[in-house]
Amino acid sequence: MSAPIIFATNNLHKIGEIRAAIGPSLPIVGLREAGIDIDIPEPHDTLEANAREKSTVIHHLTGLSCFSEDSGLEVAALGGQPGVRSARYAGGNRSDGDNIALLLQNLGDNPDRRARFRTVISLIWNDDLHEFEGVCEGRIVATPVGQGGFGYDPVFVPEGETRTFAQMSMEEKNRFSHRRKAADQLLGFLRRQIK
Repeated sequence: MSAPIIFATNNLHKIGEIRAAIGPSLPIVGLREAGIDIDIPEPHDTLEANAREKSTVIHHLTGLSCFSEDSGLEVAALGGQPGVRSARYAGGNRSDGDNIALLLQNLGDNPDRRARFRTVISLIWNDDLHEFEGVCEGRIVATPVGQGGFGYDPVFVPEGETRTFAQMSMEEKNRFSHRRKAADQLLGFLRRQIK
């Protein structure tokens, strides 16, 4: 598995998490490293469709095998919001802090704090589409805690833990991570193809 595979994202945090999850057995390159300078829209209402859009665009552009992912935070008391809109929850010029503030405002004092992170990976391998899903169940805390991670990490505590993702090292977070679970399925599939 020496040839790199394109990860259709410019998000350095996501590239870092996927590389940490997969390890050195499969070289991963992001769009910039692959010399591709485009911002792929995410116009769809599901994580699956957005992930598919990104992998399809890059595959058509390069002709190479590639994968993409879309992830979202789904909060039970908010009917699954912010979901597919997680990164843009507070609007176009949003920051992670703005998104968290709006989430906590909308949750208010609701005692139901159940939430889950969900990742869908869309892989185009030898012109065939494959999808993998990873889920991390947990809950939302009332106040952001921790300096690590990104996105909603400061307010999300995974099941079986008392700390938020933002209080964990990358190695600790990967024990629970939705992205790690999906990446493990991706790597397992690729190993079966390449062996």
